[in-house]
Amino acid sequence: MNTPIDEFGINAGKIWETITHNGSLMTQTKLQKMTKLSDEAFFSAIGWLARENKINKTGIVYRLGETNLTQKIGSNAGKIWNMLSKQKEADLSSIAKRINGDVQDVHSALGWLARENKIDTIRGKNHQIFIRLK
Repeated sequence: MNTPIDEFGINAGKIWETITHNGSLMTQTKLQKMTKLSDEAFFSAIGWLARENKINKTGIVYRLGETNLTQKIGSNAGKIWNMLSKQKEADLSSIAKRINGDVQDVHSALGWLARENKIDTIRGKNHQIFIRLK
């Protein structure tokens, strides 16, 4: 069974393959429809690909190539890393509050950190997911 971190990479591969085989300019809506990814899975995969310097976004269109997403995603990843280095672990809602971000911001940054092999997940009570540094 794959961990949530494994899924980030698998989903990044789905997005990369979809763009490669179906055209270089694709919207989030079209990519999500073709890959059947939830918002959370989609943005984690985008963060993963951004860290690999393989995807960029212009307006509402994603395409493969040198990333232009480093400033926002990388900055949020740094905020999350600093937070986790001080408090060991946090749930997704705590992380969102800390970085003043939404689902997109949090999951993109987590995808970035996952690609760097810096985070791990643990399941708490009621299947709540907590993020911690490796």
